[in-house]
Amino acid sequence: CDLGLSTLGPFSQTGVVDYVIFAVLLAASMAIGLYYALSGGRQRTTQEFLMADRSMHCLPVSLSLIASFQSAVAIIGVPGEIYTHGTQYWFIGCSYILGLLIPAHVFIPVLYRLRVSSAYQYLELRFSKAVRICGTLTFICQMVIYMGVCVYTPAFALNAVTGFELWGTVLATGLVCTLYTTMGGLKAVIWTDVFQTVVMFAGQLAVIMVGVQRTGGVSEVWRKVWEGNRISGLDLNPDPTERHTFWTLGVGGIFLMLSLYGVNQAQVQRYLSSRTEKEAVRSCYMVFPSLQLALALSCVMGLVMFARYCGEDPSDKLGTSSRDAMVIYFVMDMLQGLPGLPGLFVACLFSAALSTISSAFNSLATVTMEDLIKPYFPAMSESRATLLSKALAASYGLLCLAMAYLTHLMGDSVLQVALKIFGMVGGPILGLFSLGMFFPWANSTGAVAGLGTGLAVAFWVGIGSIFTRSSGARPLPPDCTAILNTTTAIHTALINHLSLFFSRPTGLKRFYSLSYMWYSAFNCFTVILIGLIISFLTGPMKEEDVTPGTIYPLLGKLLCFLPEHLKKKLCCVTPLGQTVSKMMEFKEQHMIPCHRFKCSTSL
Repeated sequence: CDLGLSTLGPFSQTGVVDYVIFAVLLAASMAIGLYYALSGGRQRTTQEFLMADRSMHCLPVSLSLIASFQSAVAIIGVPGEIYTHGTQYWFIGCSYILGLLIPAHVFIPVLYRLRVSSAYQYLELRFSKAVRICGTLTFICQMVIYMGVCVYTPAFALNAVTGFELWGTVLATGLVCTLYTTMGGLKAVIWTDVFQTVVMFAGQLAVIMVGVQRTGGVSEVWRKVWEGNRISGLDLNPDPTERHTFWTLGVGGIFLMLSLYGVNQAQVQRYLSSRTEKEAVRSCYMVFPSLQLALALSCVMGLVMFARYCGEDPSDKLGTSSRDAMVIYFVMDMLQGLPGLPGLFVACLFSAALSTISSAFNSLATVTMEDLIKPYFPAMSESRATLLSKALAASYGLLCLAMAYLTHLMGDSVLQVALKIFGMVGGPILGLFSLGMFFPWANSTGAVAGLGTGLAVAFWVGIGSIFTRSSGARPLPPDCTAILNTTTAIHTALINHLSLFFSRPTGLKRFYSLSYMWYSAFNCFTVILIGLIISFLTGPMKEEDVTPGTIYPLLGKLLCFLPEHLKKKLCCVTPLGQTVSKMMEFKEQHMIPCHRFKCSTSL
């Protein structure tokens, strides 16, 4: 297989049409932002700018939820993962079921009925202002780091393969996204996400169809990937240090999904912008088939890429060992000579980047405004607050460009880097919300101690894994021919298993070898465990001190066989016993509107 790298210039030989398509994408995104800046309420209130007036329907919200998750990291990273290691990663689709059902029936009802704007307002209602600030700062750190990965990934891959100007692409993406997010607010972000989702699916589908046709058809693709050992079986190995097994992906992935779709402000903000709670829940349900489709397209693209190049290593010809660059090379190779299609895929790639970072800008502006500024400046006028919100969105956009510059120092694949970030930081945040919603006796001291310990352990394991990093998951054999000799096959398999057994890390190194897919679950349980222990040592929170509507009665449902007085003693029921005077006292103390408590007792 001759890769013929020299034939590929920027957008191959069909540059004009491709540049036009790419420019149309950026122009359309800007136009949507401009439209919402000049229509409706013209983004003059923080409610419109940050929450879209809570008037969105479930369809655009669900497509926006997909676009926020389906970033350029997934479009580039997943095919590279499948090309290198086979289809084992596809089993993460199993985690989407509980990963979306639990937010739909637990997190959305609690947060929507409290009528919060920032998910971290919940932490103050449940615990204290200190816990709210800690949660907000943790989220800001997570998203700022992740934004850099999202912006840098497509720009680096395009530069490595096509010669497209690296930092020119980074600047174009970051600045366009910053402008339409700042002008049009959350409405512009959601509707550009809808447009960009369509472009994403169209770009991936075009690559797959042309790739299958040029590789010799579906049967030929299947033959090559089967003989190349890229179709993975169900790996039920319970070892948590194994990078990808059914358990790491199907179970560990649930906690990753919960940290994304349950408590991440970028997603929660979309639920809260829905017209009704039913619309918010419906949007979560509608995400499931679309996420499965997006995962399938990315995985099939990786299989077609393998069938095309027979698994050979192109790093010498590409000048880089990055599998992410290999994905872009494959696309340009497949689509060269077809005017407009290379530009369509580049538009697909940057649509994914734009949708993710615009969501990040808007959510970061929201939490900064609602959690760090408004509580200390309650007399700020609405017009000034809106202007400051826009300035915050623009500032985070510029910060994103600075983080993109630092991203190239990371050594792992972009997919693994992104999921590690969500596991190391998103896992402790998930643990903090779970501690508050499911354990009524958890107090503020326990919450802060749990979050601090969870983050410390997360970075200890994450940084330890970097310094003790071995070869990690071993790529599958790159041959495109089946091993017909049974004796040779058994002998090879035996040697591989023995070498894995004797090279397995021990002691602390084994702890550092924990699969990155378990990071969210491990860090979540660390926060809960430490939070409960400290809460008991410092005095559990009493039922009458818990704000109505902030507890989901999980323990009450799990322990339904116990008598009512024992459940009440364990505080396993929803705390509804506060008097009206106590509730009004809480409202006045925290300056919370009366409607905040609407329906809070009907969980």
